Amino acid sequence: MDDGKVNAIDVEFLYELNDHLDQLAKSDARAIILTASGSVFSAGVDLFRVLNGGASYLEKFLPLFSPVFEKFFLFPKPVIAATNGHAIAGGCILTCACDYRIMSQGDGRIGVPELLVGVPFPLIALEIMRFATPFPYLQQLIYTGATPTPEVALRMGLVDEVVAAEKLMERAQKMAQQLAAIPANSFRIVKRALRKEAVERTKANQQEIFESWQSPQIHAVIRNYLDKTIGKNR
Repeated sequence: MDDGKVNAIDVEFLYELNDHLDQLAKSDARAIILTASGSVFSAGVDLFRVLNGGASYLEKFLPLFSPVFEKFFLFPKPVIAATNGHAIAGGCILTCACDYRIMSQGDGRIGVPELLVGVPFPLIALEIMRFATPFPYLQQLIYTGATPTPEVALRMGLVDEVVAAEKLMERAQKMAQQLAAIPANSFRIVKRALRKEAVERTKANQQEIFESWQSPQIHAVIRNYLDKTIGKNR
């Protein structure tokens, strides 16, 4: 991923991700690794675009978010997360949607502060978290918006391994090779069976979620969150 300083998720990012997934599905690649340029894996949804774009932007973004994340979650080939820094909100969801999650040691944090921001989770994001996070920690992470260090995230089951930053891609490549050695059709069948129930729960009406993201009251909460965490608007 290479989208500005924090690899923010916006409409253009979702279109690019969707196109890359289509290309990779048709390619000879047996496994893929998701990582990022810079020191931040992804800070999640571009909240400035949400505020500045208004209803017209959200009418494009929200209906696109769910199917693209579902496609990523169900991608038929092994997907390894090489999480090389902060993985916040949507960045954490991307990590958790992968089949094996490796995070680099250091100052990076991972978690889902959506409720601190003031917005409800799109259903696919919530189901990815439910699928990937051991039950004792799921509600804690979602309700508190905690963003633990890599070592704590490992104990909580948010990631599968923590390695030195300089070893991250080497370890991700070895795991990709290991999963790629599984017969492709067998892997696809089992992966879909494991994740099918989670995806089926996302088919409920999401209108209430869409309306909340567009609410002026929620936008005021988002502005307050950005003022406190970033210190200035854009």
